Amino acid sequence: MVVPSPTPLSTEKVRAVDLPIIDLSAQRSEVSKLIVKACDKFGFFKVINHGVPNHIIAKLEHEGLSFFAKPVPEKLRAGPANPFGYGCKTIGLNGDMGELEYLTLNTNPLSIAERSKTISDDPSKFSSIVSDYIEAIRGLGCELLDLMAEGLLVTDTSVFSRLIRDVDGDSVLRLNHYPPVQVDCKDMDTSHPHDNRNKVGFGEHSDPQILTLLRSNDVGGLQISIEDGVWIPVTPDPSAFCVNVGDMLQAMTNGRFVSVRHRALTNSCKSRMSMAFFGAPSLQTRIIAPPELVTPNRLSLYRPFTWAEYKKASYSLRLGDSRLELFRKCIED
Repeated sequence: MVVPSPTPLSTEKVRAVDLPIIDLSAQRSEVSKLIVKACDKFGFFKVINHGVPNHIIAKLEHEGLSFFAKPVPEKLRAGPANPFGYGCKTIGLNGDMGELEYLTLNTNPLSIAERSKTISDDPSKFSSIVSDYIEAIRGLGCELLDLMAEGLLVTDTSVFSRLIRDVDGDSVLRLNHYPPVQVDCKDMDTSHPHDNRNKVGFGEHSDPQILTLLRSNDVGGLQISIEDGVWIPVTPDPSAFCVNVGDMLQAMTNGRFVSVRHRALTNSCKSRMSMAFFGAPSLQTRIIAPPELVTPNRLSLYRPFTWAEYKKASYSLRLGDSRLELFRKCIED
């Protein structure tokens, strides 16, 4: 496979756009409409007044920063990330690299408890904090997916959310740490990460799962792209969660929602840490659009497949490769 050389950051187009910010405390019917509009146009939005307690967020962030501050030999005890555990710079199995280190966890409580033994000096405390965060963030994810179904006028409003409620679900929690590039930071605005001294921390990709809920500190770096070669910086906001539509949700909405392509840049002066929950179904779950979203005017775009099939395809490809195209129906179908 020939992989094109990445475009130098200094020559890329960056466009400032007011990305949707949705207040979950507003009237439900209006919220669901705004979410659908955001997913149609951007495949991305921020959510505020989300109901995830601040102390639960703060505890996990503290644990993450404490782990990444450890000496390298101690961090390596939790690796390699195949797929769970500690990883540094290497992303996946196919040669992708980035300027980051990360900690990936299965959301199953037993898996968390076992993995905690190599991560923390107090495994019980770490396991409890991670489990509390996952419970809270999964609840938010289910609420957002129900609102999406309502906004799409799907009769079975839990058609999306029950996939990540499944006790056998394949959801993942990943903590990403992007160390700063060592340069003279005098008079620089760290909220605007796009300059020639920054590097790609995590390259362009879409998320294969249903949806991603991401919280980061007050350091910029996340960018989305809805047009080839044009990047929209996401203003950092620790009070909000960023919500990404994933490949599974694009397929389940019959192409209505956009699985947004995004990336993360390092910051020149400050370290950035993000905490991403990737909501995914059980491996055997069959991915198919609800009947309301398949009409004579909008025929089914994708053949039915399981999450296991899709996950296998994702792991066999490079980070930036398009995966959904492999599951698109032929025109004659």
